[in-house]
Amino acid sequence: MSLSHAILATLSNGCYSGYDLSKQFAGSVGFFWYATQQQIYRELSKLEEQGYLSAELVRQENRPDKRMLSITTAGKEYLREWISQPGTISPIKDDLLVKLFAGHLVDRRMILIELQHHRTQHQATLNTYREIERQVFGDSAKCDGADELRYLTLLNGIQVENGWLAWCEQAIAMLENDSR
Repeated sequence: MSLSHAILATLSNGCYSGYDLSKQFAGSVGFFWYATQQQIYRELSKLEEQGYLSAELVRQENRPDKRMLSITTAGKEYLREWISQPGTISPIKDDLLVKLFAGHLVDRRMILIELQHHRTQHQATLNTYREIERQVFGDSAKCDGADELRYLTLLNGIQVENGWLAWCEQAIAMLENDSR
């Protein structure tokens, strides 16, 4: 997957200014495909050059004009083609796991502090996901179509965070009980 696919997926939900697209991206696909605002803007130019999105200038009084971006027919087809191709599992890139792998080089308390820090972060992310679930998908049984598919991505995030939390608890307990 590339950033272009994530941007087009976001634009498939509506027409946005660059700023609004960045906010929408961060609050949706940004949970599982991180990109800076600068990366997004750079990619937008490429997508426009390739004909996958179009921009319409909207004049505003007392404010700078705004470019509204939307996915084109060619962009939808590009996205459909990508969706229809078999995907591969993305490799894990995680600082914590590298630190643990070489953790024998530092005092064990440093590793415990890092694990506790990660546990706190994963709990905060889980809380965010649960709040999104409550606000957006209050009655998940009534989801259909695009909402049902988006809810599935949220359920994956919830499951991943629960898994991380369980693993953090296990790792902390293991290291606290180890007398080394």
